[in-house]
Amino acid sequence: MHYTTTETAAPDPVRTLRPARQVMQLPRLGSLFQTRLSFTRSLVRQMLAERWQIETQRFALDDEGYGEAVYRIQTPGGIYSFVLFSRYLDPALRSDRVIAQQWDLAFALCEGELMADDIEQLAANVPRQEAGRCSARVLTLSRANRSQRNFNAVIDRLAVGRQPDIAWFESVGYLYRTTAVYGNGKFGLADYDRLRSDATFGRPFSAQMFTVFMVREFTLTQVEHIARRRAPATAVTLVPELKRYIGIGNSTGLGMAPFLISHPQLIDRWITQRETALACALAHTPDRGRLKRLTALIERAITHMRETRTDDTEQASADQRTMDELVVLQRWLAARRETRLLTGWRTLVRHAERRWSLQTQELLNSLLMELYPAAINPLEDDMTVEDPAPIDSSAPLGELRELIETRYAWALAYDFSDPQAQHYFWYRAAAKEEPRLGQRARDIGAEREIGLDVARAVRRCYDAVCQYSSTTPEADVIDFVLAHPAHRAAVRRVQNLGPLPYGDIRANLLGHDCRPLDLLRCKLSFFGASKFDPRSDRWVRITLFQGAPLAEDLADAPVEYDWFLPVSPVATMAG
Repeated sequence: MHYTTTETAAPDPVRTLRPARQVMQLPRLGSLFQTRLSFTRSLVRQMLAERWQIETQRFALDDEGYGEAVYRIQTPGGIYSFVLFSRYLDPALRSDRVIAQQWDLAFALCEGELMADDIEQLAANVPRQEAGRCSARVLTLSRANRSQRNFNAVIDRLAVGRQPDIAWFESVGYLYRTTAVYGNGKFGLADYDRLRSDATFGRPFSAQMFTVFMVREFTLTQVEHIARRRAPATAVTLVPELKRYIGIGNSTGLGMAPFLISHPQLIDRWITQRETALACALAHTPDRGRLKRLTALIERAITHMRETRTDDTEQASADQRTMDELVVLQRWLAARRETRLLTGWRTLVRHAERRWSLQTQELLNSLLMELYPAAINPLEDDMTVEDPAPIDSSAPLGELRELIETRYAWALAYDFSDPQAQHYFWYRAAAKEEPRLGQRARDIGAEREIGLDVARAVRRCYDAVCQYSSTTPEADVIDFVLAHPAHRAAVRRVQNLGPLPYGDIRANLLGHDCRPLDLLRCKLSFFGASKFDPRSDRWVRITLFQGAPLAEDLADAPVEYDWFLPVSPVATMAG
């Protein structure tokens, strides 16, 4: 279905994957960067390889940019439509919180062509988001709000015939922020099984990421349209280099966190593929060409991080440390350039692990993966899993106990009699059922606690297994589950994840030292996020598709379009 390459793959790296005890620690997961397997990156390669065609079928906006737009997308797997509604929003009502009721934009990705009655039905429901209802032809549903400063400033500049200041997009790299991209059967949308078998959007979150790509396309056209209506005689369009540098923002809070816990088989697959990609890179022997490429990527990474703005002091400090360590890395490589690192990339990685921060280590890993696209890209076609198996009820209970003792020794190490180990509780708020985090000794809502307490649940299950087996040593799992049905979910998790090393985050998510932000960054790195800007320890702003090609580029841009770690195109524009 996708493009092929001829580069020889590296030796089988399976036996050299990093151990889960190293990879699945929460601080490391909270230090991840995007890789070439991230979903935005995979999507862009697919669009370029298959030469998708995106046609504007309707662009009915008034002078202020309000109205509707419809796009037709032709892919080898079929025809799709993207419909968008732009409405006036009182600035006092503009909010990135999930409890908001109105947005600047609302939009949907649909299967097939849209007729007039389809658009009418969507117009009545898409702007209502959760309050509306859509048919199974709708693959995704989303909304976005303006970044008012950038939005208005860009229109003002274009209207008088000038380009926007590129520095605006170094600090805030977008015109709009999405606040949710729904899919997988919510509100009547096409369900997961339907999407998973789709010829075009079968990869994880592919339809959601394409939705974000399309709203980016619209917003770039919208600001040009408003400027042209405001000053027809003087208005200009955005230069292509700047348009590519403008991405789409996203505000993400605790609602994303439960996914990492409730889909352990899928997380294991994502991490396994990422670790396999790293092992593929490390299995290659460095050569002059790859050294030169790595040196250029390090320089780009330093610039990218310098252009990343955040008011969060902890993140700003981590970013500065990473930039400082990358400068040291440049010197380290320069001192070994003549020997061409004959000892291999692993020497470099071990050096980083001994001396540098987790964020620098994981950025270096992402950089190394960039060097071997042909060996690593095929891994993107194996990022999904089948549904988890039911409980193996006939297994001896002693086998379950042994599995917990070996596979979940990390969970058994916590002492849950210590109040600090149960400092937090996760629950669903009454409004919109969104996940929230409370302090057990202070906040109400513990009666609504949801099951993100893997370590505690396994500990309780283990204690119950030990007690039960002491009186019934010949018991099977079915006997225990019938006697203790409250532990059924823990039993199923332990059995399903027994052979899967990366399915569990090895942390107590109830503990006082839990940092929810690490969960968010982990998942966002797989989406392809850049420029992490924490707004608290519970929500973060990021940028998607900054530096990516435009719809107009899909006809002839190279499949390996290089937009990793985007940097300001000011030099290119000046030239």
